[in-house]
Amino acid sequence: MTVPRLLFVHAHPDDETMNNGVTIARYVAEGAEVTVLTCTLGEEGEVIGDRWSQLGVDGADQLGGYRIGELTRALRHLGVSEPRFLGGAGCWRDSGMPGTPPRRRPAFVDSGAEAVEQLADVIAELRPHAVVTYDPEGGYGHPDHIRAHHVTVAALDAAAARWPVPRFYWTVVSSSAFREAVAGLGPQDGQPDWVRLDDVPFGYPDDRISAVVDAPEHLPAKVAAMRAHATQMTLGPTGRAFTLSNRIMLPVLDREHYVLAGGAAAAPAASGVRTGLLDGLDLR
Repeated sequence: MTVPRLLFVHAHPDDETMNNGVTIARYVAEGAEVTVLTCTLGEEGEVIGDRWSQLGVDGADQLGGYRIGELTRALRHLGVSEPRFLGGAGCWRDSGMPGTPPRRRPAFVDSGAEAVEQLADVIAELRPHAVVTYDPEGGYGHPDHIRAHHVTVAALDAAAARWPVPRFYWTVVSSSAFREAVAGLGPQDGQPDWVRLDDVPFGYPDDRISAVVDAPEHLPAKVAAMRAHATQMTLGPTGRAFTLSNRIMLPVLDREHYVLAGGAAAAPAASGVRTGLLDGLDLR
C-alpha cells in the first residue's frame, strides 16, 4: 500500500501551526508522510514580551536561530520529527514587510529562479500527493507569503516531468467559519488588553472552499504547537483564543479550510466539499 505524502510550504516558523496544525496532526496520526518546508527563519518577526526581545533585529539579531528551536518543538507536538528549510536553514532571509531595509543575506522576495529550482528538487524527491501553500494574496498580504505562493506554483510546473503533483491546495480561512468562531469567544478566553474583532473583513466564501479538515481530536496538539511559538503568539487561559503582537483576539480553529487550485488530479469532488486533502485520490 502506498503511504500518503503531503508537503506544506510556508514562509516563516509558526505559519504551519496557525494554518494547518490540525491537518498536519491528523495526517501524521493516520500514517502519512508529512513534510513542512519553511522558506525563511522568520528573522524579522515582532517578538512578544521582554524575555526574548533582544533577539530581534534591533538587538542581537538571533531570532531566526531561536525560531528554529520553536519550530522543531511545535512540529514534534504535531507528530513531525524535524523541520526542513528551503535551500537549507538560513538560505533565504525573512523579507519583512514593505520598507524593511536589506540585511546581510538575500531576502526571500529576491530569491529568483534559484528558490524555484530548490523547491522543484524537493517535490521531485518527496513525490507528494498534495502540496499546500498560500493563495495568491499570501493570506494577508505578507511579501514572503506571496512569494511562497509564486515559488510553489512555478516549482510545480518545473517538477512536473519528474513528479506531477496530483493536488495543489491553497490554505485559506473560511469567512463564515471564522466569523462564527470569533462570535463564540468570551472574555474568559483572552486577556483584558486583547482587542476583540468587530468584523471579519477577510476570508473565502463557502462556495469557494474545496476541502475542510474537521478534526477536533487533534486540537490539543495544535494548541501545544502554538504554545511552542512563544516569541510570536500568546495563548489565552482557555486555549480557545490567541493573539499576536497586535493584541487582536483570534480564535484557535479546529476546522481548517482549503481551495483546490490545481494539480494533475485536480477534478472537483462530485459530492461537493471534501473532508480531506486526499479523498478519492488514487495514490501511486
